[in-house]
Amino acid sequence: MPLRVLLIGGHGKVSMLMTPLLLQRSWTVTSLIRDYAQVDEILANGHGQPGKLEFLVHSLEDVMSTEQAGSIIDEAKPDYVVWSAGTHLISKVKNLCVEKCLPCPSHLGAGGKGGSSRTYAIDRDAAKHFVTACVRSPSVRKFLMISYIGSRRQRAPWWTDDDWASCQHINKEVLPHYFAAKVEADECLTVLAEGRGRDFAAIVLRPGSLTNDSPTGMVTLGKTRASGKVTRGDVAEVAVRLLQKEGTRGWLDLLEGKDGVEEAVNKVVVDSIDCFEGEDVEAMKRRQNES
Repeated sequence: MPLRVLLIGGHGKVSMLMTPLLLQRSWTVTSLIRDYAQVDEILANGHGQPGKLEFLVHSLEDVMSTEQAGSIIDEAKPDYVVWSAGTHLISKVKNLCVEKCLPCPSHLGAGGKGGSSRTYAIDRDAAKHFVTACVRSPSVRKFLMISYIGSRRQRAPWWTDDDWASCQHINKEVLPHYFAAKVEADECLTVLAEGRGRDFAAIVLRPGSLTNDSPTGMVTLGKTRASGKVTRGDVAEVAVRLLQKEGTRGWLDLLEGKDGVEEAVNKVVVDSIDCFEGEDVEAMKRRQNES
């Protein structure tokens, strides 16, 4: 049986780049989208690939419980789940972050379109509902969350003072609602995955500022500096390789760099690299229990 992948946020830019890469591996991809108007573009994106492409239409804003998320999981029957969804950034914030090479999640939300309530509804609440449903589903074996490099509460031990200052600026002054929503979802995945056990791999892929440049195939994956850029194409390739490779798990920061994608993925597995280092796991568990 071919592997089945549920791609949540299937019409997003990174998802659209991931889809043919997944299908090239003869996997079955279910693209979860919010509008029937997106169907033709989704299906055209899979044309001529050996894998099978399916779609489901549901608005993530309407997913208000773990039970609702679970019904979508039951319908898609995935082995792996990818969260690549979110609200949209306003242009001013995106341009600021790219120009300054700050760790801005330029593919996702800042309380821009739809305001902060939409950011919390999708980037926090819906994400946590899907995480919980997937952890509870024995058939789901991997969950890959596409987050952003600044989604952490503590300073990474390998960061410089300037790294931490730029991260704090973005999280507290530029994108406070996005940060609050995203870090809570990332922590939820981390805590619940620990409770599920080693048969479930939680991966939080944390790119820097995203660009639409052509993919280079050359990246730095793992413990990186806190600011920098990476192409959406390279994020898509790394994400697919992380799904394909056995033994991948944990938080992994991603920027442009000098390692080939396959080499970079192999390295984080062999060296057991996890950018979760430095976070307070017990405080994280307490917050999860209180939420």
